[in-house]
Amino acid sequence: MSALQFDDRVVIVTGAGNGLGRSHALAFAARGARVVVNDLGASTTGEGSDLRAADQVVAEIVAAGGEAVASHDSVTDGGHIVDCAMDNFGRIDVVVNNAGILRDRAFHNMTAEDWDLVYNVHVRGAFSVSHAAWPHLRAQEYGRLIFTASAAGLYGNFGQANYSMAKLGLHGLAQTLAIEGASRNIVANTIAPVAGSRMTETIMPPQIVAQLKPEFVTPLVLKLCHESHREGGRLFEVGAGWAGQVRWARSKGHGFPVDPPLTPEDIAAQWQHITDFTDADHPASAQEALVSMLANLQNRG
Repeated sequence: MSALQFDDRVVIVTGAGNGLGRSHALAFAARGARVVVNDLGASTTGEGSDLRAADQVVAEIVAAGGEAVASHDSVTDGGHIVDCAMDNFGRIDVVVNNAGILRDRAFHNMTAEDWDLVYNVHVRGAFSVSHAAWPHLRAQEYGRLIFTASAAGLYGNFGQANYSMAKLGLHGLAQTLAIEGASRNIVANTIAPVAGSRMTETIMPPQIVAQLKPEFVTPLVLKLCHESHREGGRLFEVGAGWAGQVRWARSKGHGFPVDPPLTPEDIAAQWQHITDFTDADHPASAQEALVSMLANLQNRG
């Protein structure tokens, strides 16, 4: 198989000053991309800023013979980040939405500020950058986008109600952009990575964090962002040298006659069938999910 190169492509990576984002930025540059290294340099909980985070990654790329510029803007000012790409490189091909923060707290202790800050960085930030890039991607009929979710968004995690909400919301956004962008060769996908970073070191033992290298995640990101990859709306869990696709599973369910009134007792009587995942279905779209449900409208008592 030929190498997956990114010559002449322009890539924005948000949150690229450390961890996963840094790994992605370095790898794209090593394969020929011109990279906008975006990082405000805030703490893991969203406070402060440090311009050195992005600048140091740019310096690494340039020292290795690559091309990169730093963007120190907040992701909530996505237009400025996209302008940085256009002003320096004249186009934008790939957006990797990676920036994130944590404000972990049990739900009964969580404040509105904890909720809003996490939402603003993860969801509004990804929206802002992607929305600013979208007209350019549509006009050139080419684009690749990555949204970074988390196992917490897929399965929930104690103390991370805000983070879980944001991470699953990003997958919903990616799925819709995959549909809307398909006719113009814009491909959007979601990853749910596990990697050692400033954020995971707050919730995992040091010996595990040290082994979960971001470089185990980056190869999947590059594959999904390459021009040869045309499948969108997918979700992948990745980390520790392992990668797998995740999809929704739905039980066969039970169809009730629609002419007599449906009661809670009817639901209880068929609970075993409703929750039985034997030979489960895997709807691939909202339309497909409706087929069996709407067919039941013909089920008469």
